[in-house]
Amino acid sequence: MLHLRTSKSQLMSRISQKFKSPIVIFFTVLIGILLISVPPAFTKQPVVLNLLMTAPDAQTWKQTVVKDFEAKNPGIRVNVIEGPNATNLIEDMYTSAFVLGDSPYDLVNMDVIWTPKFAAAGWLMDLSDRMTKEQLSVFSPKDVDGGRYEGKLYRIPMRSDVGMLYYRKDLLKSAGFNPPETFADLLKISKALKEKDKVNWGYLWQGKQYEGLAAMFVEVLQGFGGYWVNPDTLEVGLDQPESIKAIAFLQETIQEGIAPAGVTTYQEEETRRIFQNGEAAFVRNWPYAWPLGNADDSPVKGKIAIKPMVGTPGQNGGACLGGWGLGIAKNSKHPEEAWKAIQYFTSEAAQRKFILQAGFVPSRRSLFTDPQIVAKYPHYPEILRVVDQAVLRPPIAQYAQASDILQRYLSSALTNRMNPEKAMKAAAAETKRLLKT
Repeated sequence: MLHLRTSKSQLMSRISQKFKSPIVIFFTVLIGILLISVPPAFTKQPVVLNLLMTAPDAQTWKQTVVKDFEAKNPGIRVNVIEGPNATNLIEDMYTSAFVLGDSPYDLVNMDVIWTPKFAAAGWLMDLSDRMTKEQLSVFSPKDVDGGRYEGKLYRIPMRSDVGMLYYRKDLLKSAGFNPPETFADLLKISKALKEKDKVNWGYLWQGKQYEGLAAMFVEVLQGFGGYWVNPDTLEVGLDQPESIKAIAFLQETIQEGIAPAGVTTYQEEETRRIFQNGEAAFVRNWPYAWPLGNADDSPVKGKIAIKPMVGTPGQNGGACLGGWGLGIAKNSKHPEEAWKAIQYFTSEAAQRKFILQAGFVPSRRSLFTDPQIVAKYPHYPEILRVVDQAVLRPPIAQYAQASDILQRYLSSALTNRMNPEKAMKAAAAETKRLLKT
């Protein structure tokens, strides 16, 4: 047997010297070509998958699921590219890369509201045939719906996020109140606690003109039985009576002093800080506020609880769905490796580790009640109740423009710059024109 260290040229020379016939020489040359054209296994470079995300998220990913995936798949490397902290800037970076036509990204980490835009533009690979109904059934149904566009699946949920109602369980208990179930209950309890000087404010919500205003409004709108845009028919419901009632409720919280007049300038952090300081009985916010509210230095540590947003009699409130998921860029040169990574990142074992270390909300239903996770995050079973009432912002390709329309007119109505009926009629008309184009 020839020594393994023998070079290709030496091997060809020895064979040709021993066998001089033309046939043998022909096969000697052929073997040489094959030896030259097929590189040794030990020189093969790993496939590199590029993935863009915010800098804080990037560190968490690198230290958990990416590290584990690469250890299990030595032939694949995931290059996590750290972008700006602002998610809208991440969206702009993805958009610019895709528009230029030579995107460097293989995996696409998407906010739920980006999926329709990216899919409609033809930037994402259709994943509909990659997973069966049974495989998808382990995820929250709304999280799966958030990855669809026009019946096709483009995004697999990695982590969920939902708006919910936080309340001071100690104050409600001492005053003899059960947690509210309707908007009327919320107003009643808020007024009573204010009159007893238990709190400065009853209910806080996000009223600034930005995406958080739209997220907050879809929950109230759902609670009154209304809708924004029907994605199947493209009907617009902003000028319907339910929408006007939803605005009237928000206005009443200001008029009755339940919410401060400045609430129309608040984002999540302003409302969280006031609630966490013990100045309010209720606040609408996202799951991230829970660990902050229960930190050792928090005045309301151990005094807060969560529940789904209230509604009207016979109508559940909504929980605006946020969250992130993974898709594959249409122009990726490594779709099979990218799919392998998605399968691992969204697996039960990977998500469990990711959640335990990062504290995110899972997309797999079983993990909300997983003993290991509940031991660390005892409120997760309650979050599952909220997730079950999740409502999507309209999954339409023109979502960003539709949201801008709603934000402008809703802000005008809430700050008394426009009559609510006129504002919503104008918002509906402009949205209809947008959808026709």
